[in-house]
Amino acid sequence: MSKHTLATVWLDGCSGCHMSFLDMDERLVELAEHFDLIYSPLVDLKTYPEHVDFALVEGAISSTDDEAKIKKIRAHTGVLIAMGDCAITGNVPAMRNPYSAKEVTDRAYFENASAQQQLPTIYVPTLLKTVRPIQEFVKVDYYLPGCPPAADTFHAFLTGLIEGKPVDVSALTRFGA
Repeated sequence: MSKHTLATVWLDGCSGCHMSFLDMDERLVELAEHFDLIYSPLVDLKTYPEHVDFALVEGAISSTDDEAKIKKIRAHTGVLIAMGDCAITGNVPAMRNPYSAKEVTDRAYFENASAQQQLPTIYVPTLLKTVRPIQEFVKVDYYLPGCPPAADTFHAFLTGLIEGKPVDVSALTRFGA
C-alpha cells in the first residue's frame, strides 16, 4: 500500500494548530504508517511540492505572500483542509481589519519601538487591505474549526481520511474549542 502525502502550512496565525497537531504524540507514529509529511514548518523543505494529497492549512490570508502561497498550494494539492478558526474565519489576525495597513505598520515599527524606529530593511510582505479566510481565495474541501482543534480531533479526522470514511467534523469540534 502506498502512503498518502501530507503537507501542513502556516500562514497568518499563531502556530497553535501545529502545536495541537504535534500533541497527537505517539499517534503521529501510527499516522506515519499512512502519510509521508513532505512539507511543513516542522520539516526543512522550503519549496511546496508539485503534488500533495492532503494539505492542512493554518492561518488567515493577510499579505500578498499569503495570497500567492495559498493559490500555489491549492493548485498542487488534492484535498485542502482549512485547519483552525483563523483559516476558516480570519479570527485573531482579522482583528486588524478596522485599521489601514499603514496604521498597523506605524504602530508596530514606530509607536511601539523604543529603538531604531524604522520599517524593516529586509523584505516584509505587503499587507492586504483586510485579513480574510482562505476560502475567499481558493476552494476548501474540509473545515476543521477550533482555536486550535484538539489533538483528538486531528487524529479522528486524519484517520477518517485514511479510511475514506466521511468525517462528521461537527461531532469532533466547534469554533473556539
